[in-house]
Amino acid sequence: MKACIVIPAFNEVATIRALAEAVLAHCPRLAVVDDGSDDGTGDSLAGLPLTLIRHEENRGKAAALSSGFAWALAEGADAVITLDGDGQHRPQDIARLLAVAAAHPGALVVGARLVGREDSPRARQRANRIADFWIGWAAGRALPDSQSGFRAYPARLLEGLAPLRQKAIGFTFESEVLICAPRQGFELIAVPIPALYHQAGRQSHFRPMRDITRIVVMVAGHLLRSRMYLAGLRRSLKETPRVIDPSPSMRVRSTATTYIVDGEVDATTESAP
Repeated sequence: MKACIVIPAFNEVATIRALAEAVLAHCPRLAVVDDGSDDGTGDSLAGLPLTLIRHEENRGKAAALSSGFAWALAEGADAVITLDGDGQHRPQDIARLLAVAAAHPGALVVGARLVGREDSPRARQRANRIADFWIGWAAGRALPDSQSGFRAYPARLLEGLAPLRQKAIGFTFESEVLICAPRQGFELIAVPIPALYHQAGRQSHFRPMRDITRIVVMVAGHLLRSRMYLAGLRRSLKETPRVIDPSPSMRVRSTATTYIVDGEVDATTESAP
């Protein structure tokens, strides 16, 4: 499987070079999309063997991802891995997402922040739960982390979503693709990753009120067009999320949710450091 890595970045000078260096140790095909940064994000990557794509103005995360996807598809990628530029995703987990993507080429693989998520900011936990509910309803799938930007996208899925990539705004693409993927026959699989929030990085660009409102409006459009998709609501509330851990190094304990881990129901496995 040929994989390319895409990192959208907006004012990430505090973290982007160290992140890019770590990613390059796992995959030589890396593009960073500098989405109109004014803090020297792009310049800080000088000398690294990567592709730097610059937007003259800040166009939002969806546009940055779209530019990166176009590059990766032109490179002939079978899968495109995305990481956020603020250092909240561990490059060493790239191999774990790729292992699942290779075993399940018909799946969109999401790095779900299931390990240590109870330590994340409460406002973010609430916002994520709201988003998980609405997006899961429209997708007709149970989603353990709809807002994670650490993903492995099959190239075939991205090729089929070209119109969506062009029209999405801000964070809505990452949410909407979870709705569209199952409708195009792609499975949704989560890989457990730690929830990391680094003090060195800037504050999240995600604004709960603004961005959740945009997501809800987008989801409402899908629900209205599908006559509220009550079958999807029932399925999203009843089914067990598909969570696969390709290695014994990361396990998740949940007292409230039963996850499918490595294809078997397992609600008591431990999380390891």
